[in-house]
Amino acid sequence: MKKIASVNNSFIKELRKLQLKKYRDQAEKFLIEGYHLVSEAASSGLLETVLICDEKDEIRGIENVLVTEEIIGKLAQSQAPQKIIGVCRFLPRGPLAGKRFLLLDGISDPGNMGTLIRSALGFGVDCVIASPDSVDIYNDKVLRATQGAIFKIKILKEELTGVIARLKADGVIVYGALPKGGVPLRDLSRAEKHALVLGNESRGIRDDIAILCDENITIETQTRLESLNVSVAGSVIMYFLSQKKNH
Repeated sequence: MKKIASVNNSFIKELRKLQLKKYRDQAEKFLIEGYHLVSEAASSGLLETVLICDEKDEIRGIENVLVTEEIIGKLAQSQAPQKIIGVCRFLPRGPLAGKRFLLLDGISDPGNMGTLIRSALGFGVDCVIASPDSVDIYNDKVLRATQGAIFKIKILKEELTGVIARLKADGVIVYGALPKGGVPLRDLSRAEKHALVLGNESRGIRDDIAILCDENITIETQTRLESLNVSVAGSVIMYFLSQKKNH
């Protein structure tokens, strides 16, 4: 097993660059931390290398590197990291296919992005499509918020106007989520093939996207509440859309 003891090692320096989006995009690789995420990545086949502090944590079939806790601390971005770091390849770029889609228009908060990816997996969404101005899905906080769901669902990054046109041509009904003024969620007639569009935390769905939606929907809440957090609202709507049609 390869061993590295210095934080100034050239390999470690290259890995540290992956903390920045531009270097992740160049290398098409990203870092993960913690035993759970590394286990999920290993199961997905995307894990290339694992850095460990104890040989008992060795993962067969990939490169294992024995490092110091100081090196783990330099590579990790959480406050109290577990003693394991993984290096993964980017998710494969698959086709736009399926019956249920989640479209994210400018989601900027990493916690919201990660939670929405996790909920999408839980409620049977086939494909998540994030607009180019959304937060990077390989951001450390996004990865941790997905709790490994990122390795189990298809995620694409594309301009949403073109995506919506392709989906509608394939008979997919597109719903836009609005904080107010849409069809009450409880009154919605659910379509089997559907896409849900969620907008940016502060501005909502862009006008050029909203106009393309077949129907706008709203979760009715107590009037004292201004609006729900986008990841909460999105999760509620995804759950509703995942249920069988009314008879």
